[in-house]
Amino acid sequence: MSSIIQLLPDHVANQIAAGEVVQRPASVVKELLENAVDAKATDIKLIIKDAGKSLVQVIDNGLGMSVTDARLCFERHATSKIRKAEDLFSLHTKGFRGEALASIAAIAHMEMKTKQDQEELGTHIIIEGSKFISQEVAVLPKGTSFAVKNLFFNIPARRNFLKSDTVEFRHVMDEFQRVALAHPNIHFTFYHNGSEMYNLPAAGSRQRIVGIMSGKTNEKLVPVNEDTEIINVQGFVCKPEFAKKSRGEQFFFVNDRFIKSGYLHHAVMAAYDGLLKDGSQPSYFLYLQVPPNTIDINIHPTKTEIKFDDEQALYAILRASIKHSLGQFNVAPVLDFDRDANLDTPYHYKDLEGETPTIQVDGTFNPFTDDKTNQHYSKSGSGSGSGFTSGSNFSSGSGSGSYSGYNKRVEPTATWESLYVGLETDTIESSPFTFENEEVTSSLFNDNEIEQASQGTYQIHKKYIVSPIKSGMVIVDQQRAHQRILYEQFLLNMTVNQASSQQLLFPLDLFYSSDEMTLIEELKPSLETTGFVFEEAKTDHIVISGIPVNITESEVSMVIEQLLSDLQDGIPASSYSQNDTIAKSMAKSLAVKTGSYLTEKEQDNLVNGLFACKDPNISPFQKPTFITMRVEDIDKKFAL
Repeated sequence: MSSIIQLLPDHVANQIAAGEVVQRPASVVKELLENAVDAKATDIKLIIKDAGKSLVQVIDNGLGMSVTDARLCFERHATSKIRKAEDLFSLHTKGFRGEALASIAAIAHMEMKTKQDQEELGTHIIIEGSKFISQEVAVLPKGTSFAVKNLFFNIPARRNFLKSDTVEFRHVMDEFQRVALAHPNIHFTFYHNGSEMYNLPAAGSRQRIVGIMSGKTNEKLVPVNEDTEIINVQGFVCKPEFAKKSRGEQFFFVNDRFIKSGYLHHAVMAAYDGLLKDGSQPSYFLYLQVPPNTIDINIHPTKTEIKFDDEQALYAILRASIKHSLGQFNVAPVLDFDRDANLDTPYHYKDLEGETPTIQVDGTFNPFTDDKTNQHYSKSGSGSGSGFTSGSNFSSGSGSGSYSGYNKRVEPTATWESLYVGLETDTIESSPFTFENEEVTSSLFNDNEIEQASQGTYQIHKKYIVSPIKSGMVIVDQQRAHQRILYEQFLLNMTVNQASSQQLLFPLDLFYSSDEMTLIEELKPSLETTGFVFEEAKTDHIVISGIPVNITESEVSMVIEQLLSDLQDGIPASSYSQNDTIAKSMAKSLAVKTGSYLTEKEQDNLVNGLFACKDPNISPFQKPTFITMRVEDIDKKFAL
């Protein structure tokens, strides 16, 4: 047989590598921004059009490249970041594989302009699908500019798999935020379709976080600071009352590189133990500095996962440092063994000596004496002695003389039995009396109706509702049943009926990040059909003056957060699918939860409402809402 293994051509190998490195426009943004950071730039501009499908351009004022480097950087595995394999364990740069530019150039039209500071002229290169079109000398400013146009022009299948502009723009926004948060000392500017999205001057970490998220973020942050031999932890966590349903604002940076780590996230959640509601996720922005030789970055194509040498120690340190910060800022109670004891008493008592309290003792008092003089009242007398005033229970003293004037012996109180003497003769027989409610009840309902009314519903473990039926019994899952009822109500209001709205006395101000505000703007027409009334919408918050009648004011924020979480992957294009998604999300948020106690009337309403639905058998999420058990099935359980 002839040999069948052969080397792939370079342009084919580059496109295969592009499948790992370049999945969507956000991948291009990430690679180009990280190259700009590695070039020691202090000012970086990101310009995109059509969510990056038409154009992704990154302009920096970094070191620039020579003529030779400008041509060589588009070759596979050509990099200035490492020289040998051992350098992988002492990385101080974002990139190190040398694949990004080659992969991007293989599937797009690419234009590069670069110039070093000491050179008078720069280099202008144009590449289309790995083919060099031109290389010219040009007059350019210091730094490098990459423009990537027509992404996936030669791979139509990959281009067809791209999501809508809204979804792709959200991914681009995520990548930009991660790089901008990791490097607050760099000035970042972001433009989309000619509009300025961000203008972030160089500042501290707190100012950068506030600049990216929203103005209200500042009051939510609790600083974290812990320095050990193993790790240095800096950053901020948010107060428990600002926790959200979604996991959007959670950032780990290890040596200024964004990573994802479920293990470290569990450490953060452990620090919040007992402070969060069920299902809530705290926001955090944590910067971890570890020795480069203790981590391995080269285990994932996107470099967002890192292998640590001693994960258990990092877990314990991270959990302890966050718990300490939450307690230090009076967010969570902690034991403070360094408490100043002088704070326990007022300051003017600090230097005073303690005084022995004075005690007055009546040495002549005898509790076993038979003297009953304490029960006498006297207006005048002679003698000497000591004792309590008139009417006191005890008296003591000694003396001689005679008592004169008004003297009265207090007679002992009669026993309690004397209070009931003679009551036997006054006893009234109650048998002739009748009560009106007995007659009314017997006249309103017949025996069959009373028997039918006594067969009510029962709640089991605050999760299931059991209702008897003619053939046996029906067991209803209360949460799924309520989801089905609410889902059909919301869908009916959004498509057929005019939804009712209740006006708020004081409008609600709800603050969100810029990408969340973009999503809310698209959802406003659909939300208004459910009963929401938006007074105004600004860059970082919305004002709601009316809400649907079946939503309370305290539930509004929860409903919108759940809706944003469910629509993170994009809003459906068709109006029906969009209304269906919103109705499902709101039903999930407002449905009665497992573990909630329901009164008998609420149980009846839930069961009756379920069987009044068009499709009572399944919940909006395709799960059964009830099961039936016949008497024959129960009999079989008892059969021997």
